[in-house]
Amino acid sequence: MAIVQGIREKVHLPIYDSIYVKPEEQLRDVEGSNTLRFFVDVQRKTPLETNLQSASLLPHYNTFEARAMRVVISDLPAEFSSEASLSETDFDVLGPNDLPLNTDLHEVPPGPGIPPRSVVRADLDISLSLATELLKEALDSEDGVTFLNLKDEAVVAIRFDNNVPLTTAQIDALDAAGAYVELISDDLFAVIDDFDETERPLDEQLFPNNGSGNLISKFIYNTVTRLFVGEKLMIQMPTWFFPAGAGPSTESGHTTHGNPSPQDTFRFAEPIFIDKQQNFRVEIEIPDTAVLHDLQRIYGPFWIWLVLDGYMTRGVQ
Repeated sequence: MAIVQGIREKVHLPIYDSIYVKPEEQLRDVEGSNTLRFFVDVQRKTPLETNLQSASLLPHYNTFEARAMRVVISDLPAEFSSEASLSETDFDVLGPNDLPLNTDLHEVPPGPGIPPRSVVRADLDISLSLATELLKEALDSEDGVTFLNLKDEAVVAIRFDNNVPLTTAQIDALDAAGAYVELISDDLFAVIDDFDETERPLDEQLFPNNGSGNLISKFIYNTVTRLFVGEKLMIQMPTWFFPAGAGPSTESGHTTHGNPSPQDTFRFAEPIFIDKQQNFRVEIEIPDTAVLHDLQRIYGPFWIWLVLDGYMTRGVQ
């Protein structure tokens, strides 16, 4: 439909852009520098990610009157990498009576090269995703212990403590009798610590508290947000200055980043005007190198939306 010449309308139409970290990926996979840029790359994004059509430009010959700016951060449960894995050895195999298995305590008869009371051990090839899942299970249990069955794909070897492997028949018999690999929370903490530092999850994601006071706080109190119109800096403040004014709220009072009401966000004292075909962008900088290395370890699904709330002036169709 053609635009009516000489007539324009003014509508409340916020503009937004986002950075999205996919499940099992990290922030470093999306942005490797210390500056997150919004409204700069809008191609191949869905309407959930942005409502701009051109990078750093308003649609057509529209103008925009920015009245507020808000930073919205998700608090979705992280999904850790299933690709990153480690080989870990010497986990106890327990029998149906919950005692360590050896050739005297269970029907695992001594054989050639197997001395009496040889203890049965398990070796694992364990992914970061599985290690964190098992750690949570262990911490949720009364005794701080969880287990894997002998046929789990993470169990790559079952052997005696002198490295003589059990036969397939022996493993089948033990599995049928209810034997299992014991995993203690302290051992699982050690497994996670063995992963490369860049792959290890942040404590804020490993032990989340509904997103409030943990990961979101770490982000907003350690970053600086800037709005540029043209190449002119319009505002620069720590990110805590721009509450979301959006997001879920729980009965305990936790929210994502500020009270979830549109009125509870930062509003400019005077509107900031973005003229037609005028470039604009927002940057969130992480100044401290140590904090940058930490935040780059954030696992998805993780969203940061940057919203400029205000009025769009456009042609009437």
